[in-house]
Amino acid sequence: IIMACAAPALSAVLREQLAVGGRMVLPMGTQEQYLYLIERDENGFRESRLEAVKFVPLVMGKA
Repeated sequence: IIMACAAPALSAVLREQLAVGGRMVLPMGTQEQYLYLIERDENGFRESRLEAVKFVPLVMGKA
């Protein structure tokens, strides 16, 4: 899963869409944003902060 807009934080709804063995790359933050890699395995989730970025914000309720 690749997101091209910044979420303030990773929601449980979005996290649960990730299958075991899956990876998600997304920017998170409001003023300061960082690119994160989220990985899911049999034991749960692993979150790695990669680097500083600047993306447009995620707008809730818009497609």
